[in-house]
Amino acid sequence: MDGKIYKRCGCRDTNGRQLGNRCPKLRRRGGAWSSGHGRWAYQVDLPEAPDGRRQLARRGGLTSQTAAEAEIGVLRDLVAIADADDVTTRQRIVQLILDTLRAGQPLPDVADIRRRYQRRADLNPTITVADYLATWLAGRRTIGTSTAAGYEANIRLHLNPAIGHVRLDRLTVAHLDDMFDKIDARNDTIGRVRATGTPEQKKALAGRRVVGAASKKRIRATLRAALNNAIRLGLLTHNPAAHVELPSGKRPKALLWTDERVTHWKATGNVPSPVMVWTPTQIGAFLDHAETDDLYALFHLIVHRGLRRGEACGLHWADLDLNHAALTVRWQIVQEGPDAHLRKPKSDAGDRQIPLDTGTVQTLREHRTRQNSRRLQAGPGWPDTGLVFVDPAGASLNPDHVSDRFRALLQEAGLPPIRLHDLRHAAATLAQLGNVASDATFDSFCDCAVAARFAPARSAGALSV
Repeated sequence: MDGKIYKRCGCRDTNGRQLGNRCPKLRRRGGAWSSGHGRWAYQVDLPEAPDGRRQLARRGGLTSQTAAEAEIGVLRDLVAIADADDVTTRQRIVQLILDTLRAGQPLPDVADIRRRYQRRADLNPTITVADYLATWLAGRRTIGTSTAAGYEANIRLHLNPAIGHVRLDRLTVAHLDDMFDKIDARNDTIGRVRATGTPEQKKALAGRRVVGAASKKRIRATLRAALNNAIRLGLLTHNPAAHVELPSGKRPKALLWTDERVTHWKATGNVPSPVMVWTPTQIGAFLDHAETDDLYALFHLIVHRGLRRGEACGLHWADLDLNHAALTVRWQIVQEGPDAHLRKPKSDAGDRQIPLDTGTVQTLREHRTRQNSRRLQAGPGWPDTGLVFVDPAGASLNPDHVSDRFRALLQEAGLPPIRLHDLRHAAATLAQLGNVASDATFDSFCDCAVAARFAPARSAGALSV
């Protein structure tokens, strides 16, 4: 690595051009460097770029020739870290040197870069959290598709916006506490707007969801796993995510909407629990009101067979066997911020077979007839999604829009509020009402579902009343 050390100054000629290292005051009469004029600088040839370009390391403004010599020594030690035949890593080190010099920062510590090289970690000591998380996620090749998708969503929607700009080695518990405080504040805003906001405010929040206790734990778990890997690579000495305190996330107790609770809710607007369950009578009232809605068959399926929202939205005709009254859960549509993606369910939920009662089979047959009619009317413009439930134009459903429609229908029907997810409990409610113990007997019970919809409310067994 060839290089030179010289002096520069800020003097200018009669035309106003800077003299730099050509100023006559920089040297004494005998040719030696003047001690009282100018600042020291160096220029070193680094390894050539892959395309043969010359790459120079330059630094000026140094206080002494010794300081310049010391930096040149650091440059040589840095380049020598990578083996001579490891051209790719050498170029990464060269780029790190050039980026550091352009930013006017001190040269990287040789021992730190050598340790990173030996551990095959990122060589940049100033790497940000966002850059590190991208590298970490790309290297996770042994995890399942749904787990990788969950990590990616947590990083994109929560971690990068809040702490992505922070240097990895400067990340603290305070940064993470601030991130979760902002999530809580956003949750409060969403809840307030949904409860009392104007239509315009509600529209502005379309696609934004409350981040619950379980989701916060998943966000922390994603970061904790990533930072544990950083510790293993020697990039960190401790894991800030391991010291973040979050609410326990204990599941709230499910309560039944008894007549007394409905009366209290109508008088005060207070909902007794975040998880509320309708009585069979209330379930029947909802289904009666929704019978002419485009999404009636979807709601009917959730009520009678307990599918999750994403599973219902992702159900394909190929996985529905109406002749043998069964369906297979193989797909789900997952909501991530404003976007929705078709994915495989987690292993404990995917590829499970569900028998169908005759009422649900009939409802799905009627739904298919209506969908086929719309497809014929639309002609070639109808998307070939293969999905059972689509929007009026044939496109896949946005799960949040399904939830919005559910809330609108229950409000129109004058029913006490529940979440769409809690509509799954209706299947359990109906099953308990009929003292049903298994899927085999549930099929025959649901043939009487219409009658059950109008039955008086009874104790729901495991449900709290």
